[in-house]
Amino acid sequence: MSDMSIEKIAVLGAGQMGNGITQVAACAGYHVTMIDIKQEFVDRGISSIEKSLAKLVAKERMTQEDADASRARISLSIDRSDCADCDLVIEAVPEILDLKVSIFQELDDLCKPETILASNTSSISISTIADSTNRPDKVIGMHFMNPVPIMKLVEIINGNKTSSETNAAVIAASDKMGKTALSCNDSPGFVSNRILCPMLNEAILTLQEGVAEPDAIDGIMKLGMNHPIGPLALSDLIGLDTVLHIMNVLHEGMGDDKYAPAPLLIQMVEEGKLGRKSGQGFYTY
Repeated sequence: MSDMSIEKIAVLGAGQMGNGITQVAACAGYHVTMIDIKQEFVDRGISSIEKSLAKLVAKERMTQEDADASRARISLSIDRSDCADCDLVIEAVPEILDLKVSIFQELDDLCKPETILASNTSSISISTIADSTNRPDKVIGMHFMNPVPIMKLVEIINGNKTSSETNAAVIAASDKMGKTALSCNDSPGFVSNRILCPMLNEAILTLQEGVAEPDAIDGIMKLGMNHPIGPLALSDLIGLDTVLHIMNVLHEGMGDDKYAPAPLLIQMVEEGKLGRKSGQGFYTY
């Protein structure tokens, strides 16, 4: 086994992203340990995976035998030291810099020297996370898209010290999971959110300025630009608090007012109108 080949994976975080990543890794034949801080979080995560596998079997996308084998490859834990002998750890915890840094410091101490440490962050600097460890060459971003089992992309983010071997190893793992991995260099918002979120923000400004109603704005982008969902409906789906957070990351990180979040976006988040998850955003749910 070359020192960069990946067989055992740990996923930190059993939420929507963490359990999705665990599922696709297990279905690809990896042994996966899904870890969270409370048993109830782990239980909720695995029940979500079991439901998802059952759906795939019902739709005849997968045999019962394969689903059972995939489930059997998943171990559950509330102890981060279970990462120690894994070849790849994928962190999918909340987007809080201090939390990520402390977890990566701990992983660096716990894991064998060959272990690759990946973050599923959508906005935090990989180079900053990497600098909190003694193995910055083995730290990388693996930004999966939501919902993980369906979306084909993994955006791979190289920090300023990530080695080409680390990059190749996670691309190979993504490939095995049935994903297309496309690489970029660490920069605020990476590629995905640097392009997407200003478009969403611009749609919000268009609404705020009374240029058009939500149905018209979304309809023009869907029918005119062939987008599967309009920008306002997509903002509601992502969560307006998340869109605001990423606009702030871009604004601060690039130091350019073209990334300033729309006043209407700030106001709606302050009022608790976060989109689908709160029942009210640009549309009512």
